[in-house]
Amino acid sequence: MNDLIEKTLLAGIGALALSQKKAEELVEGLQRQFNLSEEKGQELLNKLQEAVSSQQQRLEEVAREELKNSAVRLGLVDREEFKLLVERIERLEQRLKQAE
Repeated sequence: MNDLIEKTLLAGIGALALSQKKAEELVEGLQRQFNLSEEKGQELLNKLQEAVSSQQQRLEEVAREELKNSAVRLGLVDREEFKLLVERIERLEQRLKQAE
């Protein structure tokens, strides 16, 4: 299950990287086709980069949420719960030693 999620994330990140390259190519093409200035081309590229960055952040949020939901479905505990369980076991072990 984690492998599937990891592969999906990597594919998404790869698509975003590819999108960045395609965005640069698109801007270069538009600059030539519409005779855009370097400044206007850079402005357009910046807007595209912001959009890609925003989508990347959204993808990361969705991935984190899906990982969290998967962990719950699998019955896994998070670090904080695990830490609390370890502390509880240590206290119980101490009480057992004192009782002996």
